[in-house]
Amino acid sequence: MGNKPVMLIVDDVEINRVVLTQFFQEEYNILEAENGKDALEIIEGQAVSIVLVDMVMPVMDGFQLLGILKTNDQYAGIPVVVMTANNDGDSEARAMEMGASDFITKPYNPTIVRCRIRNVMAREEIEWRRVEQVAQNRQLLEMHQRIELDSLTGIYNRDAFYRRAGDMLQGHANTSYSIVYLDISCFKVINDLFRMETGNLILKTAAFYFSMFVGDTGICARIEADHFVLCVPADKLDMDKLIAGLDSTIQSLGISHHIHFYAGVYQVDNAFLPVDQMCDRAHMALNRIKGQYMTRYAFYDKGMRDQMIEEQMIVRNMEYALNEGQFVIVLQPMYNLNSKKIVGAEALVRWNHPKQQISPGKFIPIFESNGFIVRLDRYVWEQACITLRQQIDRGLDVVPVSVNVSRLNFYNSDFMDYLLSLVKKYDIEPRLLKLEITESAYMDNPHQLIAMVRAFRGQGFPVLMDDFGSGFSSLNMLKDLPVDVLKIDMAFVREVGRSSRAGAIMESIVDLGGRLNMEVVVEGVETQEQVDFLERIGCHDIQGYYFAKPLDVESFMGLVERSQKGE
Repeated sequence: MGNKPVMLIVDDVEINRVVLTQFFQEEYNILEAENGKDALEIIEGQAVSIVLVDMVMPVMDGFQLLGILKTNDQYAGIPVVVMTANNDGDSEARAMEMGASDFITKPYNPTIVRCRIRNVMAREEIEWRRVEQVAQNRQLLEMHQRIELDSLTGIYNRDAFYRRAGDMLQGHANTSYSIVYLDISCFKVINDLFRMETGNLILKTAAFYFSMFVGDTGICARIEADHFVLCVPADKLDMDKLIAGLDSTIQSLGISHHIHFYAGVYQVDNAFLPVDQMCDRAHMALNRIKGQYMTRYAFYDKGMRDQMIEEQMIVRNMEYALNEGQFVIVLQPMYNLNSKKIVGAEALVRWNHPKQQISPGKFIPIFESNGFIVRLDRYVWEQACITLRQQIDRGLDVVPVSVNVSRLNFYNSDFMDYLLSLVKKYDIEPRLLKLEITESAYMDNPHQLIAMVRAFRGQGFPVLMDDFGSGFSSLNMLKDLPVDVLKIDMAFVREVGRSSRAGAIMESIVDLGGRLNMEVVVEGVETQEQVDFLERIGCHDIQGYYFAKPLDVESFMGLVERSQKGE
């Protein structure tokens, strides 16, 4: 069939197959099938590069075909694009959950259809290259995955559970099952207070209890650390009994510390959904209540499902958005109350998605979780440097720009080299690019952060402590961490008019900053009352909506020009 990739179009309506064939016959060798059963026979007989499948067909519909492909290791890597009627959002969401790469809607728009298929294939190519780059590490990992039992507890490990739970769910279609995800609250504290042998004893005891609980009708596994997962028939699951029995078993060890397991439960409604996604849903439910005293378990609901779908959409589009320049910076000015002029600005990232508003509060936590934040941070830093260069080229008195530094950056060995390469590339002084770090970075690894801050300052980069006062180690941090500027958490500002204590604390921080030769900036200032208070306690550098909201780069440049001319 030549060197072209092979596209399989599966639709019981001939005219639909004809139309799609016209779209792609120059780029692909086209195969056709009238239903999922015929399509499966074709896929079993020869290599297929991509499948376009209609959801509604006789004999075997698109959902059944998709479920079979995505649960078969041999075919799971084939990208599947589903075809749906316009406004059929439920089918689209269900298909994406089951592993579809994308969807196209009828009637077909040639430009949109071609772009979507091209993007799907591009993502597959990127993923293939990434897999090749980590092949050696993957080989080591696969060797470990072949071992089914967890070496500490003797129950199944993660990968064995995924395989065996999948077989159980699909082999007992008439039985309803539940996935239970459990972990221990503050397990690290237990290891710190006692010896590691005590922690291991707890894990082995819990594993023994879970094995007894599931019996012959279910399975259990240790996923990682203190995380366990069970797959049991729904009619056999009594969560109150499970938790009570587990508490009693752990208490019998005689350990002088309260050890509480928390659980999330996903009631399986689609046996073809990948088991790891089932576990993710149960884990979502767990995270809703973990750390609460009275509530020890929670069930996954549709609201969590909608959140997961939204997160998947964000992850699916992040690479394309970065490459296409959808991420932009806005600059929120910082004013000095004495001079009434702009003395700095903070670079904030926004996602200009063409179809919907995605707030930083949604996408930044996801990027911090999956590591993409490191690439996004570097993009923002470069945009900030471009803005500084533009100020210089316009002959302005350059206003320094501060950028946020997510804590994951501190694990990259080339972090400092990259910053130095940026200021060299745009020929700007390091003092003009200020680095904002958070308390959480200090709490993760204080010794590493202290060393990095000293290195930054040694190269001329000023360092700001962002959201000071929002964490638990603020005063201890001031003793050891040589930052240049404290940015007071906006929560204090909101309380100024309502709480004399908040005002007293803020006044003390401003005074303490002066004694330690640190500048103090207050963010989140919105009212004249707050401005008057800050001026009265001697805090003169202010950031907030009272003076200006975050501005696009060109608007910010104009504001700086007018500010410096005294307008």
